[in-house]
Amino acid sequence: MDAGEAKAATSSGQLVHRGVLGGALLGCTTSFAVLAGVETDSPLVGALLFPAGITIVILMGMELVTGGFALVPIAAMEKRATWAAVLRYSLMVILGHMIGALAFAFLFSVALNGFGTTDPGPLGQQFAATAEAKTLEYQAMGIAGIGTVFVKAVLCNWLVCLGVFMGLTSKDTVGKIAAIWLPIMVFYGLGFEHAVVNFFMIPMGMFMGADVSIADWWLWNQIPVLLGNFVGGFVFTGLALLRAFRPEPKEVPAHH
Repeated sequence: MDAGEAKAATSSGQLVHRGVLGGALLGCTTSFAVLAGVETDSPLVGALLFPAGITIVILMGMELVTGGFALVPIAAMEKRATWAAVLRYSLMVILGHMIGALAFAFLFSVALNGFGTTDPGPLGQQFAATAEAKTLEYQAMGIAGIGTVFVKAVLCNWLVCLGVFMGLTSKDTVGKIAAIWLPIMVFYGLGFEHAVVNFFMIPMGMFMGADVSIADWWLWNQIPVLLGNFVGGFVFTGLALLRAFRPEPKEVPAHH
């Protein structure tokens, strides 16, 4: 609750700035995880490495809206922040994520294909294939696709927010890293949907030639994933732990 209250009180400018840093850094470490999967032909290797990004973001105090979806609403539930502050927090950090993730996607696409002059190779092909899988495959399923991507987003952020909360249980850096790492490795390995990763992954695939439009990106992935991440963080983690561990009111002894 203290963490959520502090986030709710942070200025909009700082939230955007921290969101930019978080979005760019997650794009960078996601790229490393994808590369590891391509090089070893095993997505599990990518899952082992992927948590580096979210760990750095948390340790450095940058913003990740997915973790905020659990922390800030429970401060509002306890009247330590307003619901307007929850909305402002979410919108400012999402804006920052979009800027940071898109900027890194553009720069990394240049690094891979030299402004379109060289073949980005298997890594570029993997980004394009992933962007299409995250949008067109759900589109082909119709309304069931929206439901499926939403459920994957709920499950994703339940695990991510467990990582965020577990990081708060340790006082030393190594302990925090280990605590954050475990559930986040699981979500990536299981192929769940994370809004901030997708702010990078889908535009990166588009830069690499994926046959995906901006409407495909937002309608079949980004909007339902943001909503699912909110439900997963707020209901499955924030509310669940608040209900499980809220201090019981002390019984006042009756005076005779």
